[in-house]
Amino acid sequence: MKKQQLRLRWVKWPLRALALIALLLLGPFGVLAFGGLDLATHWSEASRASTGQAPTPEEEPAALIQVYGARAYNWRGAFGIHTWIATKRRDAERYSVYQVIGWNLYRGRSAVSVSRVTAPDFAWFNAPPELLLEHRGPQVETLIDRIESAVAAYPYANQYRVWPGPNSNTFTAFVARQVPELRLDLPPTAIGKDYLIGGRFLDRMPSGTGWQVSLSGLLGVGLALEEGIEFNILGLSAGIDLNDIALRLPGIGRLNSFPPG
Repeated sequence: MKKQQLRLRWVKWPLRALALIALLLLGPFGVLAFGGLDLATHWSEASRASTGQAPTPEEEPAALIQVYGARAYNWRGAFGIHTWIATKRRDAERYSVYQVIGWNLYRGRSAVSVSRVTAPDFAWFNAPPELLLEHRGPQVETLIDRIESAVAAYPYANQYRVWPGPNSNTFTAFVARQVPELRLDLPPTAIGKDYLIGGRFLDRMPSGTGWQVSLSGLLGVGLALEEGIEFNILGLSAGIDLNDIALRLPGIGRLNSFPPG
């Protein structure tokens, strides 16, 4: 009798794990079916135009930091977003945009892309970006110095893997951890943000307001003031953000009951 009970338990655990994964996949599959993703346009014809969210350097002479996220290209957008960091020093004529682009490696270049643009709020292959963070003012200059140092120190400039990382969100999260004053709250759709550097199991959450345990970005849990509590299973993150009174759902992102205060 005891042997039969043990066998049933061994059978139940895998079934429960599969059921949980299936539940987490409902979000991405829902976005794929009803999220309005552009699955038809070839990348060479997709728009990278400005969406008008960022002030031009002429409109805003002060130093500025912005972080954007937009749905990844094609079906991948149902699961996650691509993120990038933009900075502008006081009276600068252009923004500096920092991001990781995997296909650069096929051209023999670094995956870390640094570009000078007049508008950092560009669509990511037809996907409109969301402004995730903004800082303005004289104190921003010091933060820009530290961002530049963090970009130079990113250890995976010659590596890229869409899942579970290191990818574009691993890069953004790394910079955020190096500059915790940014308090960057990356959404659960930023797959790769939980891929910790150097095989670490413990590190700060990207916002710098808490800590997380992560096994190569595939399994983990985090607790922080900004992100709340978040669980990660195979890169699919879910949790509760009490700071903004929001659910954090795989594929869907942050689902707010009320606008953040």
